[in-house]
Amino acid sequence: MVEDSADGNRERAEFHDEVRGIHVNLGEEAKKAFDEVLRSRGRVNILIAGRVGVGKSTLVNAVFQGRLAETGQGRPITPNTREITKEGIPVSIFDTRGLELTGFKDTLGALESLVKSRRAEPDPHRHIHVAWICIAEDLRRVEEAESSLVTLLALYMPVLGVITKARADQGFKRIVQDLLPEAKNIVRVRVLKEEFDDGHILAPMGLQNLVELTMEVVPEGQKNAFAAAQKVSLELKKSRSQMAVASAVTLAIATAASPIPFSDAAILVPIQIGMLTSITLIFGVPVSTGFLSTLVASTITGAGATISGRAIVANLLKFIPGGGTFVGIAIAAPTAALLTTAFGEAYIAVLVKLFAENNGEAPKPEDILNAFKGELRKRLR
Repeated sequence: MVEDSADGNRERAEFHDEVRGIHVNLGEEAKKAFDEVLRSRGRVNILIAGRVGVGKSTLVNAVFQGRLAETGQGRPITPNTREITKEGIPVSIFDTRGLELTGFKDTLGALESLVKSRRAEPDPHRHIHVAWICIAEDLRRVEEAESSLVTLLALYMPVLGVITKARADQGFKRIVQDLLPEAKNIVRVRVLKEEFDDGHILAPMGLQNLVELTMEVVPEGQKNAFAAAQKVSLELKKSRSQMAVASAVTLAIATAASPIPFSDAAILVPIQIGMLTSITLIFGVPVSTGFLSTLVASTITGAGATISGRAIVANLLKFIPGGGTFVGIAIAAPTAALLTTAFGEAYIAVLVKLFAENNGEAPKPEDILNAFKGELRKRLR
């Protein structure tokens, strides 16, 4: 029955396109949407500093997709700083070393030159947007280099103090706050589970808090990039994606209000493509235009007969002067909103489920497509 219904919907969609004279090339539309959304999402750049052994690599791998500190490409930027990136993940990690060296002031000087030169660039995606200064809790002290670095970087960006390997605070967080007053916040984290001989277990902690605090201080233009790159908070990906759905629904309703019969259909498909592309990139799914085209085709063929029929009736009513136009708009706008919301929320629900099952890493494209088709059929019955 489901397959028969899908075949019928496909035939109706093809017939409706012939009637309307609409020839939408999904591949071209997907590429345009992908390029635009990718450009607007940009990337987020995070500077992370700390002495050897504080657990920077472990922290980076726990927070971001792709195990950046192990598999990311690192290139030297200054004698003691390298930029770590990985294709498809919209984050650059600037890993700063040398704070324990006697010549750490040279390290600070080179780092300030880097930060200032990046800040002067016209493209905001090239700026360094936030710094994490890592201090191991078991060392129980803040060195001059760490304090000087926070003072320096706070002139150019928000700084978060990250107390790593947290086991027993014993007032150390308060000490760090007092010694690093320029830091926006101090957060204690423990990345790895620890089990002691007596059976006592310390579970990981603080990563969710670190991600939320970072999200608060990165610029608006980098929030989607940060949401995509991190793998700690699915709720963060979900909330940013729901904003994309709300924007698309607003556009869809405005499009459906057009008094010209069938004019909305040619515009509505690109809106749907843009929305689904935005959600895809916010979740950090590696995509191709072929994937996006197939995804959008799934939404078109997955629309239920009742909704499709309402859309046709609404457009036919627009041919009737006066009252018919207003009646058509009254039907078309809710239909456009319903379809757009259903597509967006179904896609978000699928991605949340699959990412959770995959420990925060991106699922396979074929798994996404199959799950999305099933979820969409359920929602449009």
